[in-house]
Amino acid sequence: MTKGNSGTMAEEKGMLLNINSTQSPITTTYDHILNPVLITIYTVVFIGGVCGVIRMSSLLVKMNALSVTTTAIINLVVIHSLFLVTVPFRLYYYITDNWIFLTFFCKLVSIMAHLHMYLTFLFYVIILLIRCLIFFKKKDKVEFYRNLHAVAMSTAVWFLTLVAVVPVMYFWYGKKGEYSNSKCFNFHQELEVSRVKVVNYILIGIMIMITCALSGLQVFMLLKVVKMISGSIFLHQEFRAQLKSLVFVLVSIFCFLPHHLFRIYYIQHVNKNPYLTKYNEVLLSITALSCLDLFSFVIGEMKLLRPKICC
Repeated sequence: MTKGNSGTMAEEKGMLLNINSTQSPITTTYDHILNPVLITIYTVVFIGGVCGVIRMSSLLVKMNALSVTTTAIINLVVIHSLFLVTVPFRLYYYITDNWIFLTFFCKLVSIMAHLHMYLTFLFYVIILLIRCLIFFKKKDKVEFYRNLHAVAMSTAVWFLTLVAVVPVMYFWYGKKGEYSNSKCFNFHQELEVSRVKVVNYILIGIMIMITCALSGLQVFMLLKVVKMISGSIFLHQEFRAQLKSLVFVLVSIFCFLPHHLFRIYYIQHVNKNPYLTKYNEVLLSITALSCLDLFSFVIGEMKLLRPKICC
């Protein structure tokens, strides 16, 4: 290798390390533009989410503890609560544009957003499948035989989550690239690893297929109910029950799908265009709006959807 070529390679390596360790002017500009958007979204998520968790927690005491749906809702409240604990740290970072905590804690806060999204989606799927079973089997409800069974199911879900997440977080997440200690949520260099790309594409495919399948199933059930009833459809409890299920499908479509569809492009181009990380953060913040889903349960329990009939 000639001296000239060696010098050129050293310069290119130096430029690459400089890009990885500092923000380019373009990236800084996108930070100034999109940080207010992130602050607004996470503020709404935090205030609305905390109110929803508090109100839903008070209503859970009156609900059937043996119901599979109730068990899923309890787990939904738990994962929302755990995620909401990390939101103030995100807000502090977006307001100051400086991460003052440990790098490990940055990874924890970052991975919590993804964990919240996928576990929320999992509990949506459970709730929707139970309601499909009730609809097609003409059952009033689906219950566990004992409270112990409900506890066992919840424990199994959380245990498998910890077994899957902790090793990934320790051995994989944020290990490949060179990241600044004062910046957070920019672990895109990990996407250069082929197995990381494969896992991401698998998750994207699963999310899209399940969402499409549940959407089609929900539309089918809704149309079938409309055909079966006569008169005002809003007077029928079965139609209102299907509307509640539709809420979860709509949250999946408008909160979760945009992030996953964008990641198809993001995975391939982020290391060439670092500013894409900010768009990814915005779409990830939209998934956090699923914390507001508890209001659909609150409204249902308070019977606000029931039409008022004058005597």
